[in-house]
Order: sequence, then C-alpha cells, then structure tokens
Amino acid sequence: MTKANKTQKTKEAEEKEKLTQEQEKEQGKETQETDGEVSEEKDESETGKLKEQLLRAMAEYDNYRKRTARERVELEADITARVASEFLTVVDSLERALESECSDANYKKGIEMIYESLFSVLDKLGVSQIETGGEFNPAYHQAVQKVNDEDFESGAVTQTFQKGYKIGEKIIRFAMVAVNE
Repeated sequence: MTKANKTQKTKEAEEKEKLTQEQEKEQGKETQETDGEVSEEKDESETGKLKEQLLRAMAEYDNYRKRTARERVELEADITARVASEFLTVVDSLERALESECSDANYKKGIEMIYESLFSVLDKLGVSQIETGGEFNPAYHQAVQKVNDEDFESGAVTQTFQKGYKIGEKIIRFAMVAVNE
C-alpha cells in the first residue's frame, strides 16, 4: 500500500470515527433533552403536589382555629352558667330573708345591700330573671301545679314558686309556676 492510500484510509477512518462520535453526541443530546423535559414535568408535578399539601394544611389550620374559638365561647358560657346556677340558691335565701319580718331595720338594710350586690354581679355575668307574668311558656317555665282560677285566662301563670334565670337565651333554671287550666 502506498503512503497516499494509507493516508486516505486513515482520513476515512477518522471521518467515520467523527461521524460516529457526532451521532453519539446527537443521540446523547436527544436523550438529555428528553430527560430534561421529563425532569421539568416531574419538578412541576412535585411543585403542584407540594402547593396542594400546603393549601390543605393552611385550610386545616384555619378550620382548627375557628373551631377552637367557637368551642372557647361555648365553654365560657357553660362555665358562667354553672357558676351562676350555684349562686342562685344564695339569691333565693336572700329573697326569703328580705320577705320575712325583721325588727332591726339596719339588719334588713344589710341584707338588701348584700342582695343588690350579688344581683349586680350576676347581672354583669349576663344573668337575667325570666318573666313569669302572662302566658305559660314551656321554654321558660316549669308547671308544678294546675289551678282553676276565674281571675286568670286559660294557660296563664297564676303564681311563681321559684324564679327562673337565663344567660342570653340559655336557661340556667326554669321558673316553677302554677298554671291556670
């Protein structure tokens, strides 16, 4: 073989090698582009999932905050009602003491001051007395006696045995009343 043939064969081999390398590079680029697109789609998918998880967690926390605030208000009302109901027996005793005859005016004045003081505290807590005059209302009154009195209309409250109290619309104690037939 001549030197020119060897050089030509070497050039052809080098060109084939370059072509092969270029083809391999192109295939590598296509693979990288495809991998890059898959990777981008995967990143976007993960980002979407993370955003969704974050939104769910934020909504869950907001619901928790609202629920605990609502429960706290309800619990506060229940505790106030429970404490106030314990003091109602003291109010009843003071009312009976005020109704009884007393020869010492200063003693009676002291009982009145204690009664007014206690009732002002209950008033600050939102406790109010249930009205018993007029028509019987089972939502506020507990009928403990039926009477037949011509001076009252049918279904009217004729007598109050024990006063009833409420906080807002929540009943602490029903009023015990007599009802006309």
